[in-house]
Amino acid sequence: MTNDQSGTADSGSTAPLDLRPLPGSERRSADVIAPSAVALQPDGVIEATVLLRRRSAVDTEAVTTGAPLSREEVAATLGADPADALTVEDSLALLGVTVIETDLPSRRIRISAPAKTMSRVFGATLEAVTSRAADGTESQHRNRSGGLMVPAALDGIVTAVLGLDDRPQARAEFRIAEAKAVSLSYTPLQLGEIYRFPAGTDGTGETIAIIELGGGFALSELDTYFAGLGITAPTVTAVGVDGAANIPGKDPNGADGEVLLDIEVAGALSPGADIVVYFAPNTDAGFVDAVSEAAHATVTPTSMSISWGQSEDQWTAQARAALDNAFVDAAALGITVTAAAGDNGSADGATDGRNHADFPASSPHVLACGGTSLQATGTTVTSETVWNNGAGGGATGGGVSDAFPLPSWQAKAGVPASTSKSGGRGVPDVAAVADPATGYQVLVDGQQKVYGGTSAVAPLWAALVARLAQGTGGRLGLLQPKLYAAAEGTPPTGFRDVVTGDNGSFSARKGWDACTGLGVPDGTALLAALGGSQTAG
Repeated sequence: MTNDQSGTADSGSTAPLDLRPLPGSERRSADVIAPSAVALQPDGVIEATVLLRRRSAVDTEAVTTGAPLSREEVAATLGADPADALTVEDSLALLGVTVIETDLPSRRIRISAPAKTMSRVFGATLEAVTSRAADGTESQHRNRSGGLMVPAALDGIVTAVLGLDDRPQARAEFRIAEAKAVSLSYTPLQLGEIYRFPAGTDGTGETIAIIELGGGFALSELDTYFAGLGITAPTVTAVGVDGAANIPGKDPNGADGEVLLDIEVAGALSPGADIVVYFAPNTDAGFVDAVSEAAHATVTPTSMSISWGQSEDQWTAQARAALDNAFVDAAALGITVTAAAGDNGSADGATDGRNHADFPASSPHVLACGGTSLQATGTTVTSETVWNNGAGGGATGGGVSDAFPLPSWQAKAGVPASTSKSGGRGVPDVAAVADPATGYQVLVDGQQKVYGGTSAVAPLWAALVARLAQGTGGRLGLLQPKLYAAAEGTPPTGFRDVVTGDNGSFSARKGWDACTGLGVPDGTALLAALGGSQTAG
């Protein structure tokens, strides 16, 4: 189908363009409250990210479950064809679009152009609005609805155009405990003992990447926190993506809390590792660009922690596919990506009466992390159940994907049918404490607080992966096939099963369940199951 769109390009042309639909780009309008206080200016410059197809067909299962590939091998087999990139660059340049940067290994082209040019070239009607998200928060952003188009010459080459609509794409999956509600709390070091992180390992020689869509940290505050735990602070560096930067001290009850929670948990549990924090705008383009930058970094990380997510149906199909493809790259490079499964129970905060899985945790190329409520004295666990504090109190996410099919490694786990089809990917894979009433002791913008949420579980598992990699002598990549195979034994190897509680529609049971996955870690047993050994230390 051809759709001719006319308008005024940057070059002044008004000739109609031959445009073709971009599959998967359809999206619903945001919940608009009112026009934005500042109208969208036709000549105002917009930046966006264009994703290209891979240079050849890929056996996804083979590249994500085989031996890790080098950066050069990934670029050669999974990257974009230089000829495709040149076609896109030349075609867009003729239409008044500026190419900022092209990255062939991750198949991304970063572009900029006046709003009127972007609208003409991609068939989009953009408006500046104030909208309300599902959690009630308000934001000002560019809004669009319906599908996008691409010039005919790029049909089939371009797989996604992200960032034209820059509404907040994800939410931080954490909860701050009210002082009166805290029954127990733990330092990360105590949790490392409870979950038996392997002795003689501390992440030395490994790198942990952390993805953040807002907030910031101060190194002085991290030094204070780690000194209070009696350990040397890990090396922490910040990387800005798409114009974002580390900006601490402005949002102690929001994004700052997420950033510091992630770094403090990962750093305390794997203090020998280098931690690299990637800051990006909270948009679909920013999310994809941050993960891609982290995965294809000069120093390949051992693990990547993501504590941001949103219900699957709040993503466009093109954005889900683009981010999932970035996770395929990560797995091929040997990176284990951990992601929070959500803090709003089996509905994931939706009000339509249906179950929803949280993405990116629902990607089959991500280790999805659910949450528990933990009662322990010293290293003795007296109770660990599914985290569910009832309406408004938070509960672990979990369920069955409507977007991704059942992976082969999960075929024997007993994943139930989803609400819309059978054979969906089950979420989560693993768990750890997430209940803020039995939460994590952290320091946020000078305040000692207790945090919970599956946001804390993702960095905990990322730190454990770094230590497991140290103990095995190599990056572990897509860890699920090994974990599910080990857990087929009785009792399951490497886990302590959680069999009590529910997250709404799903209940804990023996073996895998859609609340806590395979269970909580026994790090020492996991290391043995993966063929590693504890070193002296």
